[in-house]
Amino acid sequence: MDRTAQLTARVTERGIAYDAPSTASWSASLHVRAARVLAANWTGGSTVPSRSLYPHQWSWDSAFIAIGLRHLSPLRAQTELETLLAAQWEDGRVPHIVFSPSVPLDAYFPSPDFWRSSTAGRAAGAPRTVQTSGIVQPPVHALAAWLVHRADPGLSRARGFLARVYPRLATWHRYLLRRRDLGGGGLVSVVHPWEQGMDNSPCWDGPLARITPAAARSFRRADLDHGAPEDRPTDLDYGRYVRLAADYRDGEYAGGGGEFAVEDPSFNALLIASEHALARIAAELGAPGAARHARAERLTAALVDRLWDDASAMFLCRDLRGGTIRERSVSGLVPLLLPGLPREVAGALAGTLRGPHFAARTGLVPSYDLRGPAFEPNRYWRGPAWFNTAWLVERGLRAHGEKAAADALRTAFLHTAGDSGFAEYVDPDTGEACGAPGFGWTAALTLDLLHDMDGAMETGEEGGDRG
Repeated sequence: MDRTAQLTARVTERGIAYDAPSTASWSASLHVRAARVLAANWTGGSTVPSRSLYPHQWSWDSAFIAIGLRHLSPLRAQTELETLLAAQWEDGRVPHIVFSPSVPLDAYFPSPDFWRSSTAGRAAGAPRTVQTSGIVQPPVHALAAWLVHRADPGLSRARGFLARVYPRLATWHRYLLRRRDLGGGGLVSVVHPWEQGMDNSPCWDGPLARITPAAARSFRRADLDHGAPEDRPTDLDYGRYVRLAADYRDGEYAGGGGEFAVEDPSFNALLIASEHALARIAAELGAPGAARHARAERLTAALVDRLWDDASAMFLCRDLRGGTIRERSVSGLVPLLLPGLPREVAGALAGTLRGPHFAARTGLVPSYDLRGPAFEPNRYWRGPAWFNTAWLVERGLRAHGEKAAADALRTAFLHTAGDSGFAEYVDPDTGEACGAPGFGWTAALTLDLLHDMDGAMETGEEGGDRG
């Protein structure tokens, strides 16, 4: 029996109904289909998440997409990250959207004329040659750069890839660590739900309740032209997003101590993982990396100290204005990917994944507590299962020796991604496709999981990096 068939049989024993493929043809077909999605979404310098719903370049999308692209074209994967980092601001921030000048203004909102990066962001060093947003997204980029380098070290060295991106990545981390420690405890805070990436998570309901929404007549939601309203954030949520973003813009994108300031587990976990990756990049370039590994360990300790919750057996968000947020979300499981996590914490997180709050029928990981009062199976980050978070949790399970659970999640991911047409996200119990079809990071991370996961990840080499 081949590896894929073994994994499928193991999942079936746990009660998740999938048909076991009899040959490698299923994997080959899935690979070809995923590659076609990335080819269709490629613009020549970067990859859009979706041609219709998200027609520009998104920050953490590009990091995940590069991780998958490395299996098709390491050059394209390097270019993906280089294009994004070329739009970095002088203060170090990597903007969450880099706008394409060829896309009409009304194709996406908020559009460049809302953000006004070249004027409102002038004091912060926004680039003059490209329009961007003024907020950020989770810092997955150094991890992506390291994995892309490992895919073809010869090409990477010949092009000077790491030598070019390392200074930009180091400046990006410096911005977060120096400008965004708003709580004074060593962790980074986000100042808008879009920065954390899980836009309308129930975790934000409390902090957002303080925000007076922008008037509905002051903006037009282009997302509803391409997505079902029941799959998208509500108009009330959107009004609050717009108000927060407009206030931040009008303050020239400085500070961040406004009405929304939250320490989030997954954002900080991804920063820590990328700090470890930056240490490896430094070593590859002949510079010492020990200080970065030590910083990552200090950040891990701060994460456990400030955001771990014994009663919930997972990490919880902290609202700097209102205290701990008691909602359970997938964000609180993502820190499982950290190699320096205390053993008892990693074990508790693995147990939470198996428990009633997150054990969905598809075998994927819902974005929000299945038993939570705000759970909605189809509405964006209020319950659906997303493929990027499943990929992160799979890495975490494997890094901490939970091989059977990681194998099961991998198989559930691959089957559901293929069956859904590489959907943006899915109903966690039925696998019904939601959001945009042919989604960039879903296809890219499918490619990554289709490749061999043995070796470095399971033997502990490279601190748990697969490559």
